[in-house]
Amino acid sequence: MGDLAPFSTPDTIDSRVGTLEFRDGAPADATAALLYDHLDFLHGVEAFLGALRVASLAAVRRGFLSVGVEDGEFMLFPDLMDSSSLFLTANCDTVYFWGFIDLGNGPVVVEIPALGAPSGILGTIDDMWFRWVTDVGLPGPDRGEGGRYLLVGPDYDGPLPDSGYHVFHSRTRRATLIGRAFMIHNDPAVPVQVIREGVKVHPYVPGAYGTAVASFLAGNAPLGAAQATPETRFVEASGMPVNTLFPNDFGYWELVHEALQQDPPNAGDPELLGLLASVGIAHGEPFAPDARMRKILEEAVVVGNATARTITFAARPEEGFAYYPDSQWQSALFVGGYEFLDPPPAITAQGPVPAASNGARKLDSATNFFYMATGITPAMCMRLTGIGSQYIFAMRDSRGEFLDGGRSYRLTLPPDIPESRFWSLLLYDNQTRSMLRTDQQFPRLGSQSGTVQYNPDGSTDLYFGPAAPTGMESNWLQTVPGKGWWTVFRLYNPLEPFFDKTWQPSEIQPI
Repeated sequence: MGDLAPFSTPDTIDSRVGTLEFRDGAPADATAALLYDHLDFLHGVEAFLGALRVASLAAVRRGFLSVGVEDGEFMLFPDLMDSSSLFLTANCDTVYFWGFIDLGNGPVVVEIPALGAPSGILGTIDDMWFRWVTDVGLPGPDRGEGGRYLLVGPDYDGPLPDSGYHVFHSRTRRATLIGRAFMIHNDPAVPVQVIREGVKVHPYVPGAYGTAVASFLAGNAPLGAAQATPETRFVEASGMPVNTLFPNDFGYWELVHEALQQDPPNAGDPELLGLLASVGIAHGEPFAPDARMRKILEEAVVVGNATARTITFAARPEEGFAYYPDSQWQSALFVGGYEFLDPPPAITAQGPVPAASNGARKLDSATNFFYMATGITPAMCMRLTGIGSQYIFAMRDSRGEFLDGGRSYRLTLPPDIPESRFWSLLLYDNQTRSMLRTDQQFPRLGSQSGTVQYNPDGSTDLYFGPAAPTGMESNWLQTVPGKGWWTVFRLYNPLEPFFDKTWQPSEIQPI
């Protein structure tokens, strides 16, 4: 039979986890115990990374409940969001309205109002695993004209309307609506009024509006009567110190376990549910690790968090996150799209052209995104001009060093910034991945304010540091000595020079 050495296990193996001992292929008791500790640790780290999307949205809802925002209600930022609130990479450019919708008792109607130019609504509905359900407003099926959306949960098998609604199904018993509305001439008043008066959430009445009498006669639906639409409550949150961040300690596992109990056992992805079950987190079962397993999970969450942070702040070149060659500007979404599978299609005169695919999930792209951001939609990663918003971010300066709050920097934006609505640049805190807290209420610069100075050639110099350069206060964002920071550059209604990369911001230069 030839040499069996390549197919045999030696009696002694020196490995990264220690010396492993076998007797003719059978593990010694100490070796088995060591390897099971290692396996449980590996499963724990992978489970942490995979469950980021679950923990993140569960933490947002927990934050809402902590300040009295219940399901079916909305947190509204009439004076914009600022650094008082801890939200992953939120902005202070648009009017946010955000809420959770309980589908456990039947379908729910979400009414989105029309909000005409120069304003408009950009909204996304995701399920509780941060899987995209639909867009609303400008990128949604109502295309900014307003519409009724009917959200159907996983338990409902009753009649649905014949027409009159945009009907979408959620795999989880709750969904979240993240809405943003554009200001008008840097003023949020009109969008806020339209949101208050026009955004409504209420139960669906089977057999009422949207159901033809013929459907009743055919036995497909009851005859229902329209009911008065209840008032939708908005909680003003501008300046509110609300924390929506997921924990990086043992509480992470408790949060994920609680989240899994809210939905049917098949609501999640089987592979991730299997990883979580391997460390004692499963639907319908208590989470009660013994002392050994608790210690392993405490270590796994530390290493998992450190790994996610490293993938986010120090991605390897082979990940392909760099948006421009040899640049610190990155976008993790463009390597795998909103499903972290395939890059977004190219847009040609003949229509969308799908990108080549190898069929593999871009796991590190997903980790990068969900560690620093919330909300997922194709509108965040598409090559379509004049609609949606696009983002690139930078954690390092031109020398490859992480951005230091005690140093001063300059960034130059070339002329003809490729947007047809506005551009914006915000600063974020390394630790919280939320807006950087400084003496400036809004850590942003952009074209909406009307105060940014432009150079004679049309370019724009932006400055960052503890103190403003003389005469450039309107183009300066404050940083904090001893505090790391990073930035996101946003284009609303991006234009072709962004996608074909003929327009490129400079690197962030130390000065």
